Amino acid sequence: MQTLPITLAIDTAAPQLQLALLLADGSVDVLVDEIATGHAELIFGRLAALLERNGLSYADLGRVAVSTGPGSFTGLRIGLSAARGIALARGIPVVGAPTLLALSLSASSEGPIAVLLDARRGEAYSQTFSTRGVPAGAAQLLPMAQAEAAVPAGATLLRGPFIDVSLLARFGATADPADYPPEAAYVREADAKPQAAARIPRLAP
Repeated sequence: MQTLPITLAIDTAAPQLQLALLLADGSVDVLVDEIATGHAELIFGRLAALLERNGLSYADLGRVAVSTGPGSFTGLRIGLSAARGIALARGIPVVGAPTLLALSLSASSEGPIAVLLDARRGEAYSQTFSTRGVPAGAAQLLPMAQAEAAVPAGATLLRGPFIDVSLLARFGATADPADYPPEAAYVREADAKPQAAARIPRLAP
């Protein structure tokens, strides 16, 4: 039987701080805080508590997994920074799992899966999967009604916003880090645009 690395999973994409620890015996310990903001102030204290109650330290970690969005801009940056920092300090791999993919892992049956995540403004992030964790197309931002109408017949429909962080830990323990870099996946373009109207053209050299 293959022994999986002790894997820490971090999810800060939605209004929760979710942490999970996949242990050497295959069990998963989960810690969840219902918070809309304040992830940065809380995360390392909660990480320390999770490790301590399992008799572990950062030196015991073999991998880190983190959700990469779409989701809260600030939350994603906090989670990604923490995951990258721990992985860099310990010299261990870090796996970044897109949130829609992570949601697909919760499907109760094999077969086609459609994931919709409320993007506000009457829109939805949507993506289809041939089965759990296997995308059948790219993530899209669509009007909610259009996204709902595009759900394939017979597909299992999953809606966010909260992933199962224990499944993220299991996914991160086996996924190839080269295929899942820890980079934010916002899907929606940034609202802030560079000002162009008052820009002064540069002089040619």
